[in-house]
Amino acid sequence: MRVESFFEWLGETLGAIIRFIVEALGGFFALLGRAGANFMDGLSRSLGMDPSWLGIAALILGLLLLFSAIRAFLRGALIWGLILLLVALWLLSLLIA
Repeated sequence: MRVESFFEWLGETLGAIIRFIVEALGGFFALLGRAGANFMDGLSRSLGMDPSWLGIAALILGLLLLFSAIRAFLRGALIWGLILLLVALWLLSLLIA
C-alpha cells in the first residue's frame, strides 16, 4: 500500500512540474507574439501603411534595394545604382502614405 502511494505521489509531482513548464513556455511565447504584433502595429502606424505581413515584407525588400543602391554607388556602378535607387524609391513610395 505504501509503495502505491509513493508512486502516485511521484506521478502527481512529475505531472505538476511538466504542467508548470508547459504553461510557463506558453506564456513566454504568447508574450513574444504580443510584442511582435505591437511592434508591427507601431511601425506600420508611424509609416502610414497596412500592418500586414506582405506590407512588412515589401518594406524590407525596399530597404534592401535602397541599401544595394548605396553599395552600387560606392562600387562605382552608377547606372545600376540609379536603377536600384529608382526601384527602391518607387516601392517605398507605394507603401508609405
